[in-house]
Amino acid sequence: MQMAEQMELDLVEISPNAAPPVCKIMDYKKFLYEQKKRDKMLKAKSSQITVKEIRFGPQTDEHDYEFKKKNAEKFLKEGSKLKAFVFFKGRSIIYKEQGQILLLRLAQDLEEYGKVESMPVLEGKRMIMFIAPKKKK
Repeated sequence: MQMAEQMELDLVEISPNAAPPVCKIMDYKKFLYEQKKRDKMLKAKSSQITVKEIRFGPQTDEHDYEFKKKNAEKFLKEGSKLKAFVFFKGRSIIYKEQGQILLLRLAQDLEEYGKVESMPVLEGKRMIMFIAPKKKK
């Protein structure tokens, strides 16, 4: 403690359960500041995964399909996950096959930008498929 006082630093207990207890002489405020700075840097480096959605109808026209495909490409290039789904309204549920064909076609068209995470699955009135972006080299 005298050594720490002479150096005008803090005496920090590292391992209190050891015999004898282990202590270190350091500037504690500076240590806390650097630790916060390190944590902030690590948090900044970690990326948040965003999920973008694209909605189709079972009988989506060619032009609408191309427009939505272009948006999907943009989302995957940005690094976002893509949730593509076909929404069946009322009696359109009888066109399940058309919805599945539409989603599989989208997956095939976006093959170079992302990979299919889950194949089309019908959940209630929605047929959902997830596409994850490919890693950049």
